[in-house]
Amino acid sequence: MSMKIRIRQANGVTIVDCRGRIDLGAGTVVLKDAVRELLSKGQTKIVLNLKDVNYIDSSGIGELISACTAVRKQGGDVKLLNLTKKGHDVFQITNLYDVFDVQDDEAGAIKSFNADAAANAA
Repeated sequence: MSMKIRIRQANGVTIVDCRGRIDLGAGTVVLKDAVRELLSKGQTKIVLNLKDVNYIDSSGIGELISACTAVRKQGGDVKLLNLTKKGHDVFQITNLYDVFDVQDDEAGAIKSFNADAAANAA
């Protein structure tokens, strides 16, 4: 199943609901294009909801890192939401918890942007 996305807004945060596979080929292209499009519109608070992602390969992880880097260069951030059990295992093994803010609750992910802004202002 190729990657499909749906984009929605909540409290000034862009939520990208991902479904399918983030893998070499179409999956990484769909994700890259979506993030580029959001950045071109000035949307830099992005949550990638991975609840319905059933597979991420190494190129998919590379694209997640690229997306995060691109957004941070624009002064924003990418948070990951609803990693699967397998996703959590991969992130543990590869130390990606040091790179990404991973959330298990959508409301918490949205609130974390406000907490980040408050911490940066202090």
